[in-house]
Amino acid sequence: MKKIVLLIVVTLLAVICYAQSQGAKTVVLEKNQGEIRVRRPFGSLPTPSEEFILKVTPQNSGSKHLVFGTEEIPPGGVIPRHKHLEQDEILFIQTGTAHVTLNDKEYDVHAGGTVFFPAQTWVSLKNIGNDNISLVFVFSAPGFEENMRCGSVPAGQSAPPINTDELKACAHKGHVEFEAFAPVEK
Repeated sequence: MKKIVLLIVVTLLAVICYAQSQGAKTVVLEKNQGEIRVRRPFGSLPTPSEEFILKVTPQNSGSKHLVFGTEEIPPGGVIPRHKHLEQDEILFIQTGTAHVTLNDKEYDVHAGGTVFFPAQTWVSLKNIGNDNISLVFVFSAPGFEENMRCGSVPAGQSAPPINTDELKACAHKGHVEFEAFAPVEK
């Protein structure tokens, strides 16, 4: 009986592992490799940077559980206040100095610093230093990369401005809410 139970458990684990990794592929990328995207001008929202790189996503690696990317945020660059509805996020500040707000708490984060926040946390970031912030971002689940793709174009293409209705549609697609577009609470 123990052998049958063990066989069933091993078979179930194999099926689960296969289902989780089916379609995923290994990826090895150098610093400036990946899906390089150029943001469309936001108009009413500040732009953290013009370019970013999506390195691991369901679309380019088959990952079903993680999204990983990088960007360089120039001095004064801002990631506007927003919250991810379904994904936790990790930010790793490789270079530079960031002023990060998580809900109502503020932090200055320096080169080598890490910021983690769960879904539903209001977050914003501003480069307060004189050097670029080299930022690595990791999401616990796919979703937000769809907002990033929606509001950008592949590098080398013309990036037309994006209007407010398009921004809202991108946010919905990417499971994110921007404070600038959030309904006013009464």
